[in-house]
Amino acid sequence: MPQAELNETISARGGEYPLRGRFDERFRPVVDAFVENFRQEEELGAGVSVVLDGETVVDLWGGWARADRSLAWDEHATVCMMSVAKGVTGICFNMLIDRGLVDPDERIAHYWPEFAQNGKQDIRVRMVLDHTAAIPVLTTDTMYPGGFFDFDAYIRALEVQEPLWEPGTRAAYHVHNQGFLLGEIMRRVTGTTVGPFLRENVARPLTAEYYIGEMDENQQAHVAEVLPNTGARLFAAKDQSVPEKPDTPEGWQDGAVLRSFAFLQNPREPWYDTMNAPKWREAEIASGSGHGNARGVARIYGATVGEVDGVSLLSKEQLEAMITEQHNQTELLQERPYHQAMGVLLNTPEAVYMGPNMRSFGHHGLGGSIGFGDPDAKLGFSYCCNQMHAVGTNGPRARRLIDAVYEVVG
Repeated sequence: MPQAELNETISARGGEYPLRGRFDERFRPVVDAFVENFRQEEELGAGVSVVLDGETVVDLWGGWARADRSLAWDEHATVCMMSVAKGVTGICFNMLIDRGLVDPDERIAHYWPEFAQNGKQDIRVRMVLDHTAAIPVLTTDTMYPGGFFDFDAYIRALEVQEPLWEPGTRAAYHVHNQGFLLGEIMRRVTGTTVGPFLRENVARPLTAEYYIGEMDENQQAHVAEVLPNTGARLFAAKDQSVPEKPDTPEGWQDGAVLRSFAFLQNPREPWYDTMNAPKWREAEIASGSGHGNARGVARIYGATVGEVDGVSLLSKEQLEAMITEQHNQTELLQERPYHQAMGVLLNTPEAVYMGPNMRSFGHHGLGGSIGFGDPDAKLGFSYCCNQMHAVGTNGPRARRLIDAVYEVVG
């Protein structure tokens, strides 16, 4: 497809923002929306990319990779995209299902016998994929601040954790736990966890700049400084006092209680320091520590709904199985409504907006980043940013870009 170039520096909100990229001329509205985000919103550095029928039709980046504006956001800049990692991890796990290595209706203990302790013997793989496993947080005394950087210790804590209510009945966002649970099941059946599996089976074949853990020094040199917005509900919960442990399942089904316990394993240091440290980039926290750029994530979703450079990640049958709605609940931890599929979210406009097609699927990340696929338009989309917002949805910046995409594709 013919490519036009974006190469300009705009003046906005008292500063200068260099904006770069390539795009098909049909998608000029997306370029205009990208520029408008820098003019009207709190954008510092960002990227957006669109893959349509296997071809990249939008690839834009710009702004600043550092809060002091000492380093421009360049073509290969990456950033922590937070829970966008859940969608990528979900795709990787569905690849195992597609290959016949995992049965989503099988008991987790079938693959991981030690998991059966303390009443978890009947929890099914599917319940982890749709957040109904009833172990959204760790409540054992075996963990410690900073413990989620120790994968093996976290797995041992999950083994002795008890369900907080009857598994399979209520959805609660397994904010950290989902990635560790899926990662250990993956290790039991393949010998490798999510990060290495992603690298060898997804990122490398697609030349996608997206990593979950194991970032080397050269890869870390391209990481943009992330600027957490401490007004976000989950960030605020980190600094709240931890209540007494409830003694009934009903007591645990309280969002404030769950949010407090969700952060006991986090380091006792400012979020800014944690999320901009090498240890955050090197650790495999497959529910949240994924670092990448919009180009890489859009290619992953493009290869999930179709084919990109000869690479297709899922069969058509497994794609449809993955995006079959499992439930539509207001999950307990963040108290958000979600149309939940098997390892990914379905389009839920009031919480995570993915355009007009309710069959679109993917995952947003705390602060505004998002990746999703539209299986009917054969479209992969991603937006990433380093200046997070505090709103409970994926926010106005992503929405403006998504609406501009569908202005073109219909």
